Amino acid sequence: MLTKRLFFLFASFSSAAFAQTEPTPAPAQTVAASVSAGFNSADTAWMLTATVLVLLMTLPGIVLFYAGLMRAKNALSLAAQTLAATALITLVWAIAGYSLAFTADSPWLGGIDRMMAQGLRAPGAAGHEMAKNIPEPVFFMFQLAFAVITFALVLGAVVERMRIGSIMVFCVLWLLLIYAPVAHWVWHPGGWLAQMGHMDFAGGTVVHVLAGSSGLVAAMVLGKREGFGTEPMMPHNLLTTMLGAGLLWIGWFGFNAGSALEAGTRAGNAMVATHFSASAGCFIWGLCELVQRKKISLLGLCSGAIAGLVAVTPASGFVDLWGGVVIGLCAGLACYLAATQFKARTGIDDSLDVFALHGVGGLLGSVLTPLLASAAIAPVTATVLTNTLGALAVLVYAAVMTFVILQIIQLLLPLRVTPAQEREGLDLAQHGEQLSGS
Repeated sequence: MLTKRLFFLFASFSSAAFAQTEPTPAPAQTVAASVSAGFNSADTAWMLTATVLVLLMTLPGIVLFYAGLMRAKNALSLAAQTLAATALITLVWAIAGYSLAFTADSPWLGGIDRMMAQGLRAPGAAGHEMAKNIPEPVFFMFQLAFAVITFALVLGAVVERMRIGSIMVFCVLWLLLIYAPVAHWVWHPGGWLAQMGHMDFAGGTVVHVLAGSSGLVAAMVLGKREGFGTEPMMPHNLLTTMLGAGLLWIGWFGFNAGSALEAGTRAGNAMVATHFSASAGCFIWGLCELVQRKKISLLGLCSGAIAGLVAVTPASGFVDLWGGVVIGLCAGLACYLAATQFKARTGIDDSLDVFALHGVGGLLGSVLTPLLASAAIAPVTATVLTNTLGALAVLVYAAVMTFVILQIIQLLLPLRVTPAQEREGLDLAQHGEQLSGS
């Protein structure tokens, strides 16, 4: 009798425990929405990671890389300008930038379907036509990170003399009138360059050619810094620059491999090509310095790595490891010659060699992409001629529109700080702060 009672007591306890630990089924609507969306968890996780890596390239990567190259009295101004521009571009991207870049309307510009971030609210958000296996808000953030870093690159051409208020107006007009149309042309399936077959896997044209062109024209419009060519303007902290270069190199894996928009073999291939191109660019720049100057500088090694990263960007999803090496070697040599000769020959004060690295590197990479692309990796849709014409079209458009935008801003407020403020340094003159010991 006692045995029976113990048995029934144990059975009742077990049933109750099982009932308490059994998982509660998810609501039918949530399950149905997840299934119908067809999102891939691994792809989504990778794209979230890649987005963070690309944002890391700007905050703090490009800030550290650029700030270390500047005079100490202006280093904080670059950090403030980049941070403020990032915040403002983020807001304008949600209001209009994303819709103009990545919705269908015409070959020249997107429509208004995603104005004010319509259709991006979870859980109802679907996948974008370019990335149906991930939620559209993830694609939205990934593309925002590209817009942010492209403008941050432009700032490198005009540091130490441009007012932060003018930069804020410039970044808004630049995003809406230059970046969004170009991104639509090249990356949206309905864009006129995309329909022509232009090959730009991760932004050789959209990011680097555009940034190099905009930066060069902005430097010409603003004019030279006080003392340019007559006073030494040495980098104040190359260890900071090295740290920034390292963050850029690491973040570039998200930039290029993330542009596969999935966690697959193409992303892995892009990562390999990216790393080997950076290494080849670093090596050849150092070799050029050794031959010409009998010394290898840390700045040169950092610059060579960036040159290789820039040039492989449009090709990373189309070339193999050795294609990446060839691109890195060519870019290291071409950008070295541009960086050491361009300012001296033209007299244009492109402060941190944005055109020499990004403009020249982006153009070179765009030209080499169809030449070195492998059909075994992805379809080859362009020729050297069509890719060159596409890159040149973006270069000319960005140059003309940058000039127009800056002329308009100049009618409303001054672009430059005063000579007295420039001599004092923008950190104190514009922000009331300075680095210790500067």
